[in-house]
Formats: sequence, C-alpha cells, structure tokens
Amino acid sequence: MSEKSLQVPERFDFGYHKEFTEQYQNILGEAGVTDIALDFSRVSYLDSSALGMMVLFQKKAKSKNVNVRIRGAKASAREILTIANFDRLFEIS
Repeated sequence: MSEKSLQVPERFDFGYHKEFTEQYQNILGEAGVTDIALDFSRVSYLDSSALGMMVLFQKKAKSKNVNVRIRGAKASAREILTIANFDRLFEIS
C-alpha cells in the first residue's frame, strides 16, 4: 500500500487545470500507488471548474483501483465540498 499526496494551491480554479492534470497523471502512472490524498490545507478558493477536475480525477483513479481522499479542507473550501455533495465521492478528513 502506497499513498501519495497532491498539494492543491490556495486558488483552485481552471488556471490550475494543466498542472493538476499532469500531477495526477504522473501519480496514477506510478506502480504500487493505492491511495492519493488531495491536500486542501492551503485552499481558500475553489470554483466549479475545480469541482469538475476533481470528478474527472476521481473517475480516472477509480478505473485504476486507486482511492482518492481530501485532507485538510478548511472553512469555505470544506463548505463548498459539502454543498456539492463531494462527501459522497471522497472521504474528507
């Protein structure tokens, strides 16, 4: 069992799309990775494009039997995730 962490920036929006996609594709390409934690400890803003990127990431990870969870979401970011029912797609801790 191997867990990797992916640091999410303070402002998680479409401007981060390319970098986010490259990072998770690299992690999903590594052998032995079973879990990925999205580190939300710095996130103070996320928009609908960020939510869409996360759904796409979750689907790709699931197809490779990799579990994705969200770690460290605070205040408004956690509230947005809850309102969007992301607690049903991801474990949020």
